[in-house]
Amino acid sequence: MWLVIFLLALAFVVGMAMVLLRTANLPKIPPHIKSQPYTDDDE
Repeated sequence: MWLVIFLLALAFVVGMAMVLLRTANLPKIPPHIKSQPYTDDDE
């Protein structure tokens, strides 16, 4: 029983580490890039 709980916890930790590593490798937007203002869509 304890082995199953340990394996589940280990899989969770490894899975979260993989998610964090994947999000850390996403391309970063340079700081000099500014977002464009939205135009009014009510027209």
